[in-house]
Amino acid sequence: MNENRTDKRLVRKKKKQHRRRMIKLYGLFFIVISLLLFMPIVMKELQSMNEDQPFKISDIKTKDLVTPDRRTANPTGIPVDLDRLNSPNAILVDLNSEKVLVEHNSSERIYPASLTKIMTAILAIENTPDLDQTLIFLPELFQDLYSQNASMAGFQPGEEVKYKDALYGILLPSGAECCLAFADAIAGSESEFVEMMNRKAEELGMKNTHFRNTTGLHDDDHYSTVKDISILLQYALKNDVFRTVFTSSRYSTTPSNSHPDGFTFRSTMFKNMDSSEVPGGEILGGKTGYTGEAGLCLASLASINGNEYILVTAHADGTHQTEQLHIMDAVNVYSQLGVAAAN
Repeated sequence: MNENRTDKRLVRKKKKQHRRRMIKLYGLFFIVISLLLFMPIVMKELQSMNEDQPFKISDIKTKDLVTPDRRTANPTGIPVDLDRLNSPNAILVDLNSEKVLVEHNSSERIYPASLTKIMTAILAIENTPDLDQTLIFLPELFQDLYSQNASMAGFQPGEEVKYKDALYGILLPSGAECCLAFADAIAGSESEFVEMMNRKAEELGMKNTHFRNTTGLHDDDHYSTVKDISILLQYALKNDVFRTVFTSSRYSTTPSNSHPDGFTFRSTMFKNMDSSEVPGGEILGGKTGYTGEAGLCLASLASINGNEYILVTAHADGTHQTEQLHIMDAVNVYSQLGVAAAN
């Protein structure tokens, strides 16, 4: 009789163990099925986060377009409000008359980041007689750029390319290696080229600017103002070669020893826009800049109702991965001009 009771207990124990195992198996089965069902959705979301997402004009939500009352809000009579931009430093210039239309903290010292490359590019053009000649990217130019995580165009150590390709590499993808290659070829070193940059800045009347490098990588003694950058851009745009490069959205390089088929890079501004059109015209070109200290910066050119304007903004919050508030500010300002003219 005792043996029967023991057997029954053993049977019950085995049944409980079997139920526990089945529950665990069903649980694992449910988890696996859930992962299989939701994994494509998760992967799609992760992929979309890593892709460049051009913003649309309708994405401007944080700062609504404003057309101030000319009689009260803006005594200059210019129908543009800079106070509500994301960028605390801004200046708008009529390129035809070279008149400053409206400005906000325009003489306040800023770190120009890659807006520096406007100076590098115009000096490269003025000091290169033949842009179809060959430029060599010396391997030693890349060491510090890699360690500082500098933005690059995509040229390789030892690559031999046309000067023209490297020039586009400066202004479109903001290639730091192109800046150093030009500096070495023209002046023998970056430090000697920087002396040329500072002399040019003084010559142009950029009174609150001092350069320490050709790339805009952060240095406490490398500074400017949006007003000075606007003076520089006005000067550079008078050069036909500079204007052609500055207003290009993409460029394909000629074949080289490292890229037999060439390769294509895009403007850091245009790749973040679904359209360059704004009310009354379009944004023609721009040079972006960013470091942690400088924030998001932009120097841009637009044609509104047949007239050309440049806008320089600096120190907007964000990074390359966040909303591109500096570009949104440009769309905002140029749209204000277009809307006001239509009214």
